[in-house]
Amino acid sequence: MRTLTGIQPSGILHLGNYLGAMQPAIAAQDQPGDCYYFIADYHSMTSLLDPQKRRDYTLGVALDWLACGLDPAKAVLWRQSDVPEVCELAWMLGTLAPMGLLERAHSYKDKTARGIAANVGLFTYPVLMAADILLFNTTHVPVGRDQKQHVEMTRDMAIKFNLSYGETFTIPESVIRDESAVVPGLDGQKMSKSYGNTLELFGEEKATRKKIMGIPMDSRTPAEPKPDADQNIAIRLLKVVAEPTLAAETEEKLRAGGLGYGDLKKILFEQVWTHFAPARARRAELVANLDHVEKTLQDGAAKARAVAAPVLDRARRACGLR
Repeated sequence: MRTLTGIQPSGILHLGNYLGAMQPAIAAQDQPGDCYYFIADYHSMTSLLDPQKRRDYTLGVALDWLACGLDPAKAVLWRQSDVPEVCELAWMLGTLAPMGLLERAHSYKDKTARGIAANVGLFTYPVLMAADILLFNTTHVPVGRDQKQHVEMTRDMAIKFNLSYGETFTIPESVIRDESAVVPGLDGQKMSKSYGNTLELFGEEKATRKKIMGIPMDSRTPAEPKPDADQNIAIRLLKVVAEPTLAAETEEKLRAGGLGYGDLKKILFEQVWTHFAPARARRAELVANLDHVEKTLQDGAAKARAVAAPVLDRARRACGLR
């Protein structure tokens, strides 16, 4: 079994990134099989045009991965752009990807509907993602529910390539954690950098507290029962960072009446801050040793290319480029 996942350096990582992709990926390190994780800086070019921000965000993603528990002795971590083979494979897959398949991508339709300028990179995002996955003989891809369609599209492209040119690629499967596949943002929508509703993993204490205390609530008084407590944004977030018993007890107090929204938000802040305290300490140590972080990425790229090269060669031979 080989697990692979990637995170875009298009902004500062948030709770949704951690619970939807990072946490299950890190947990996979201790399971049988290989773990391959990359920082998708090529993908970030569809929406981020500032070179320095891309460099800063890329370093930030590396720091966050390592701080949260990614172990270079157990998993391979690299920058996507340090393995350029992925771009060649994306072209090869793109020659077989039907326009209709890409036009049906939920992510593309959602982003353009929200006013994000359409470009070829955004449209062909699923093709590059397919290359990311197929280049490493990946069997399992941990993704959020919104990315499941892209893994299905990867399967479609791999199957079509195999049918057209002979058995070349491993057909991957998506792995989704139902309880945290969609993490709510501070406004109730899916947590996303694109929506500006995120809770950063390693934000400053004052800023994090301010964000949480600013979560919008209705006008009901603390004494009023709230039978819809399970739909409360703070409760939904509490369920993904707190112990199940505490989350259940807090929800029941809100439901019965007697717990004010201000106190609820204070409970959420304390749980968020406590949950990531060990990772914050590890991240500070890494920031003080950036040479180690860079070496980890370079070593990871070398290991990744050692796997990618024979896969790309196999694909080139299959379609007559050798």
